[in-house]
This record gives sequence, structure tokens and C-alpha cells, in this order.
Amino acid sequence: MTRTYALASVALIGVLMAGTGVAIYLAKSGDADQFAQCRQGIVAGGGGSIGGPFELVSETGETVTDADVITEPTLMYFGYTSCPDVCPLDSVRNAEAVDMLEERGFSVQPTFVTVDPNRDTPEVMAAFTDNVHPRMLGLTGTTDQTQAAASAYRVYYQVHDDGTDPYYLVDHTAFTYLMLPEVGFAEFFNRDVTPGEMAERTACFIEAAG
Repeated sequence: MTRTYALASVALIGVLMAGTGVAIYLAKSGDADQFAQCRQGIVAGGGGSIGGPFELVSETGETVTDADVITEPTLMYFGYTSCPDVCPLDSVRNAEAVDMLEERGFSVQPTFVTVDPNRDTPEVMAAFTDNVHPRMLGLTGTTDQTQAAASAYRVYYQVHDDGTDPYYLVDHTAFTYLMLPEVGFAEFFNRDVTPGEMAERTACFIEAAG
């Protein structure tokens, strides 16, 4: 993990975990939280500040929007296929959680969004996701599309490509986002969450959504 990545992660964790102010805001607004019994992560500014419309390219080469992708509970992760450590581990963890949920009768879509679209073509994404989970969906796009999607999910990333090293690294935050149809952002999971914990918390949200 590079120093830049570590600093970026700390910064975003601070944003996501700013609980006191959000708790006060929710109390004053009087809005009931149907997922209160499930929620562990608290987002500064509320969950509505994460997620939103995007247009990307699927691993099959088709242009898709958020409405096309989030048709069932979805675990969205932003990373890149050349990542030497974090992304493969997180992706496998997410896949294991999806399998655990399937055993309990819940269908959840694992999704991998690249922050390195120059190298991660649809073909590369397909090879990566097929190796991780048969149902994992890979999404890439243009640089502008990638930036827009990352911005919507408040994902930090920085590509270290000076044109001389084909094995350049990309610093990025590494959270997995639970998105629900008709609801949008529900929860985020950091890297410390185990597959079992992710499955349990995700199931709670799905059941609470009705």
C-alpha cells in the first residue's frame, strides 16, 4: 500500500465515519431510518451523497447506466485489474459474500468498476471478473465516464502513468458499496469486513427493504 493510498483512505474514512454530526442531523430531521438496525457505517451528509447516475461500458462492450446495472442488490467496488494486492483480495471477499448470500436465498450482483480504463478494456475486465466469480460484472469506460462515476461514489483515485512504465500503479480508496434498487446507497464496507460479516449485514438490508 503506497503512502498516497494510505493518506487517501484515511481522508475518506474520516468523511464516511463522521458520525456525530450526521446523528445530530438525523435526529433533528425526524426522518425514520428503515435500516437503522442494520447500519454500522455513517456517511457525512447522509447516504444520498453517495451514488447517482452513471454511464459506463460493460465487459461485453455495451454502454450501460446505473439503471441497467442496479436491478437487484449490488455490491459495487472500484479498483483495477492490474492491482497487485488490494483489489484481488477485496474482489474475492465480495464474491465469497455473494455465495454465502445465495445459500440463504438472496441474489446479489457483485460489480467491479475500474479506475484504470486505459488498460482495463472490456476484454480485460471480462477475463478478470470471470476468474473471480461467474456473476461478477466488470465496468469500464472513457476517462470522463470513469471520473464521473468515481465522483458520484466519492471514490478517490490517482493514476501514476507517465507513459514509461506499463506496470504503473493506481492509488485508490477501497470501499465496497451496497446499492439497492429504488433505494440507492445503503451501506459501505471497509477492507476489515469479513465475507461472513458482509453477507450478514447485506442480508439485513435486503430484508429491511422488504
